[in-house]
Amino acid sequence: MAAVASLRAIRTAGVEPTDIDVILLATLTPDYWMPSTAALVKEAIGNTKAAAMDVAAACSGFVYAYATAQAYITSGMATNVLVIGAETLTRFLDYSDRNTCILFGDGAGAVVLGASEKPGGGLGIELTTEPEGAYMIWLPAGGAKRPPSLESVARGEHYVRMEGKETYRFATRTLASTALTAVEHAGLNASDIDLFIPHQANIRIIEAVAKGLSLPMERMFVNLDKYGNTSAASVPIALAEAVNQGRVAVGDRIVIVAFGAGFTSGAVAIEWTADPARGRAGEAAVQPEDVHVRLPVDWDSVDPIPEALAAVLGRPVAPGVEVPLDDVVPGEPEHASRKTEVGV
Repeated sequence: MAAVASLRAIRTAGVEPTDIDVILLATLTPDYWMPSTAALVKEAIGNTKAAAMDVAAACSGFVYAYATAQAYITSGMATNVLVIGAETLTRFLDYSDRNTCILFGDGAGAVVLGASEKPGGGLGIELTTEPEGAYMIWLPAGGAKRPPSLESVARGEHYVRMEGKETYRFATRTLASTALTAVEHAGLNASDIDLFIPHQANIRIIEAVAKGLSLPMERMFVNLDKYGNTSAASVPIALAEAVNQGRVAVGDRIVIVAFGAGFTSGAVAIEWTADPARGRAGEAAVQPEDVHVRLPVDWDSVDPIPEALAAVLGRPVAPGVEVPLDDVVPGEPEHASRKTEVGV
C-alpha cells in the first residue's frame, strides 16, 4: 500500500522516483522491526539515492513526518522528500474487544514536498507530546520491554489497548489547541483557513473541535465513515480525497492536524500550491498490480546477497579509494574476551 501511494504521489508531483532525496514513512504497524518499511518502499519505487527511515508517532506520524520533511528542505539538505503514512491496523486488533476492533482500518497515503522559490507550502507548524498519557493507547508486548512469548500471546498483549473516554477528551482539546497554535505560527486566524483536515478518529471529536473553533462542519473534511481510523494514514488519505473532490484549490489555506498514542499531536498550516487536477491523473497512473515489494528468499535465515547489492560492493568507495573487504568476511565473528583491562 505504501509503495502504491508513493508512486501515485510521485506521478502527481511530476517528478521521477530517482528525484526523491529522502523517504519518511510514518507507521505504527511496520512490516518488520527491521529493516524499516521505508527501505522496502525505496526499493519498490525504483529509487537508488534516497535516505529512508520510518517515523513512529502513532496517529500523529504523518504530520511529524511532514514537519521533518519541511525541515530537510528549508535547511537545504533535500530538494524532494516523499512523506508517507501507511498502516495495517487490522492485524493488531482483538476482535472480541469492541472498544477497538470497530474503530480501526488499513490504508496508505503519500505526498511529495519539493523545494521552491515561490511563496506557499508550510506556513506554521506545531508538534507536542504529553508522555503522561503514554499508556492510554498502547501495545503492551512485542518490544524490548516485553518481548514476544507464549505468555504474551496468550494474554492478548500484542493487540491495541485503549482507554477511550479519557483519550477522546484529551484528543479533542489537543487537536483544537495544536491546530490553533500552528495557525498562529503562520500569522493567521482560524477564520482564514479554508479547510481543516483532521485525523479521522471519531466524528464527535471532529464536531467538538469545529464547535470550539467556531467553524461550520463544512470547513472540516471528513471521510471517517468510509475507512475508520487508519492512524498515520488517515491525514494523507483525507488530504488526497479532499484535493480530488475539488475541496482544495491553488492558494487555499488548509490545516492538517492529528493526535495519537504517546499523546502526540501535530498540525501544519499550509498554503496549497499544487495543481489539484494532477491528483486524479497520478492515481490513475499507478495500479496496485504494477508494484512489487521484494520478499525474503529464506524466512528462516538471511538472504543471499542480491545482484544489485553485489554491484555496489564491487564499486570503489571513491576514486582511487579501495577498502579491502575479504578480511572481514571469514566465518563468524570471534567471541569478545571476557577479560577486561582498565587503563589509567
